[in-house]
Amino acid sequence: MSKQKQTISYADCGVDIDAGNAFVGRIKKAVASTTRSEVLGGLGGFGGLFAANFSHMKEPILVSSTDGVGTKLLLLQAYKKPHVAGIDAVAMCVNDMAAQAAEPLFFLDYLASGKLDGETLAGVVEGIAEACRICECALVGGETAEMPGMYSDGHYDIGGFSVGVVDRANIIDGSTIVEGDVMLGLASNGCHSNGFSMVRKLLELGEADLEHDLLEDGSKAVDAVLAPTRLYVPAVKALIKAGVEVHGYSHITGGGMFDNIERVLPEGLAATVHMKSWEVLPVFKYLLNFANVDRDEAYRTFNMGIGFVVILPASEVEKTMRVLEKSGETVYKIGHIHPLVEEAVQLID
Repeated sequence: MSKQKQTISYADCGVDIDAGNAFVGRIKKAVASTTRSEVLGGLGGFGGLFAANFSHMKEPILVSSTDGVGTKLLLLQAYKKPHVAGIDAVAMCVNDMAAQAAEPLFFLDYLASGKLDGETLAGVVEGIAEACRICECALVGGETAEMPGMYSDGHYDIGGFSVGVVDRANIIDGSTIVEGDVMLGLASNGCHSNGFSMVRKLLELGEADLEHDLLEDGSKAVDAVLAPTRLYVPAVKALIKAGVEVHGYSHITGGGMFDNIERVLPEGLAATVHMKSWEVLPVFKYLLNFANVDRDEAYRTFNMGIGFVVILPASEVEKTMRVLEKSGETVYKIGHIHPLVEEAVQLID
């Protein structure tokens, strides 16, 4: 006699299609708030439609970028800050494109979790939408995957994908950088989304209490350590509109000052960064107090308070600083370009 088969549904397997549909309904307003005139249709299609019109450009070049939030997600989940995760996912993509003077056009996200928690994941999407609105970038679609067995309860992962455009003649790639150029540093919001494997280790070694610890400026440690990545797209757009001559941009992400400035320098040139030209943010003093971290290791792991660098002729500095400050940036003269002698990037007091 054959054994009677059990009747199951997809929900019995841990995937709730109805909850997924309800989630899509909830985020429609946030997604719609990011739309641009080129976007065709709404949320729910099999693909995002974008009617590109580059008639104002001579030779439009599409620029693409993809990134995630890294192990910062573990802390964002522990301290219930999904909105920050959404902002970070966008920022890490569009800031990279801004470093080539590209305008972000649209963004897509990939969200995966073990069990769909509509409240939390909606917070992520609302963060994505906020960042997209600031950058005038349309959120044209995404994927929300419920994957029981792959992720533990309360955990989720996010990936971001973005496409932008720049006229070939206006691409900034560092090739025009020359001896005598000046570096301007735009302040960061903190760690952004880099170095969190070290952040977590430092917090562990220091037995930190993020929710109750205060920084030297009186701010709460949890808010400072988990502050969202600053969006530099509006600043770059302001520089383009003002007609400033820029020779290079650098987004200070993984690799810190050393790797990210070096990657835009032409052969035979080097950069000297004056560390005392800006005040290291209290959040880095707080974190680095928990262990002995070599100076260069700290500046290669963290942005140390400078999230984006503009390299330009000395004659453009004063005008550029005015434009950036008017757009809401805190700006410092942090260094200069000179012939390569030994190290491509040197940090001095």
